[in-house]
Amino acid sequence: MSGGQTRLTRRAVLQGAALAGASALVDPGRVLAGTVPPATVFGSHVGLLRGGQTAPITAPGTFSLVGLEWTAPAGARIDLRTRPAAGGSWSRWVSASVRGHAPDRPATDARQFGEPIWTGPASLVQLRSAGRVNGVRLHFVASPAAVRVGGEAHASQAMPVAQPILDAGPGQPPIIARAAWAGGRAYPRHVPLYGTVKLAFVHHSETPNCYGPGQVPSILFSIFIYHRYVRDFFDIAYNFAIDAFGRVWEARAGGIDEAVIGAHAGGYNELSTGVVVLGSFGAVLPPPAALDALGRLLAWKLSLHGVPALGRVPVVVAADGANYTLFAPGTQVSLPRIAGHRDGDQTSCPGDALYGRLPAIRPRVAQLAGQPARLTIAAPVAPVSPRTSVTIAGRFTALATGAPLAGAPLEIQQITGTGAESTIATLTADPDGAWSYVATPAQNVLLRALHRPAPAAVSDIVLLAVAPAITLSLASTSPLAVTGTVTPGGPGVTLDLYRVAASGRRRLLASKQLAATGGSFHAQFRHRGSGRYVLVASTVASVQYAAGASAPLTVTIP
Repeated sequence: MSGGQTRLTRRAVLQGAALAGASALVDPGRVLAGTVPPATVFGSHVGLLRGGQTAPITAPGTFSLVGLEWTAPAGARIDLRTRPAAGGSWSRWVSASVRGHAPDRPATDARQFGEPIWTGPASLVQLRSAGRVNGVRLHFVASPAAVRVGGEAHASQAMPVAQPILDAGPGQPPIIARAAWAGGRAYPRHVPLYGTVKLAFVHHSETPNCYGPGQVPSILFSIFIYHRYVRDFFDIAYNFAIDAFGRVWEARAGGIDEAVIGAHAGGYNELSTGVVVLGSFGAVLPPPAALDALGRLLAWKLSLHGVPALGRVPVVVAADGANYTLFAPGTQVSLPRIAGHRDGDQTSCPGDALYGRLPAIRPRVAQLAGQPARLTIAAPVAPVSPRTSVTIAGRFTALATGAPLAGAPLEIQQITGTGAESTIATLTADPDGAWSYVATPAQNVLLRALHRPAPAAVSDIVLLAVAPAITLSLASTSPLAVTGTVTPGGPGVTLDLYRVAASGRRRLLASKQLAATGGSFHAQFRHRGSGRYVLVASTVASVQYAAGASAPLTVTIP
């Protein structure tokens, strides 16, 4: 936009929010940098499928997970099966062209990707297709030995438990911390982005159902590698994972109690949380322990965010990932509060058997949830100058009735760029359930409200955006010279000179990049003819600050 103006959309707030906070004031790319050993990820070019079965394809090495890429047609139907190199039998055929996971940023080409399929150790692949498919490539992930967990009796109580513990709904189920499968090697590409939770999507993973408890960390790590390094996601797509033994795992980084945006449901990621049940459930149900864990996790997570388990919710399809849906970007659709992946996207996930069980799961979740509460928050969207007073406010009410929960203790928390939380103020809800807090941020900051006792509840995260204050003064008209200040000092300044036509329309004549040493700057433009001009000084957005702009300075040269 011309004139140095800025506009914070919901998407901009979400993206900027990820970069705010005291511990994110360093280069996020450097903080989150990490590499995968070259042998861990490898591929094979297949090219054109003409329909029917291919001959067995020998992979460049032994793998434990495989995913399919192709270019056209988008709705291709491709199956695969695998086999160890040294004998053994072929696995069953599984669909390799199931789509629906949108990347964290818009795709730049027309490549299509299927879901990653955990295979266990294998070296051969065979494909079959219903027709011609172009540009086929196989992506393999070798199971990283560093995260293998020895012993089938490895129990959840022996693993680190994700924090914090918040007593929402039926109480927080034990959630195994990400560190248990990440092994200090699963580095996200980007700091977390935060949205809101209006519904939950249930997924399955096309993982053979015969895996053991000790294999789960390796399964999760391999899915992470595929999503992170093959699909170019910021992190593993899902927020949570549930295994066949009823264990709940923290998946995507950013906080189990936050509305962390995943990459699990194209078109709806900013509005949902995603849970994958590890296994293939086209014809068989997950084990009872997994279904019980799914119900308890959903009851806790939805209750924590003040979301009912029953009914439907209107949501708007986001442009990013809309191609995975049946709808145009911006379309409002109605989805169940507990949805199967196929409810929103063109996919068979979470499999016919698990999807058919969702109508029975929803009332069970509602029963477990009990009497949850809802905690709201609102803040100005427009950036303010440093140390300006900003009021955030909200209400704390019973979810079912809307009745105020007067006198309840609340905490105002600051969120860092990596999802850590620190309480900066305490207060109590007014008789009508309302609350407010005045902040004076010196730079961008993320805040949320928390009610810690049962029924625990969290608000969404709001970004208090802070833009440098910029002044601009005319020093002379012949030559045309200006001086200015930036508070706080430090950011470089762009100074734009516009000529104003009789119609009032501006035309950019010149632009200068200036250092604001000590918080001040000056510039001089070569001789200009008579007429009316406008100068605007601006700064670009950074981790610490939103983009800033001075008031336009109008100059008339006789």
